[in-house]
Amino acid sequence: MNKVQLKKEAGVSSNSIAKLGKNEAVRMNVLMKIATALDCKIEDLFETVRERKD
Repeated sequence: MNKVQLKKEAGVSSNSIAKLGKNEAVRMNVLMKIATALDCKIEDLFETVRERKD
């Protein structure tokens, strides 16, 4: 599935898809719609990475 298909299937805006591509914040409801469109859990969409303290 490409970005245009995901936008259409999830019913989210082009702006939301662009924000995701730039690693910017999006609303939780957008992530929920994307997870539904991809038939996955919301936690499957991202991972938590701890910052290293030098």
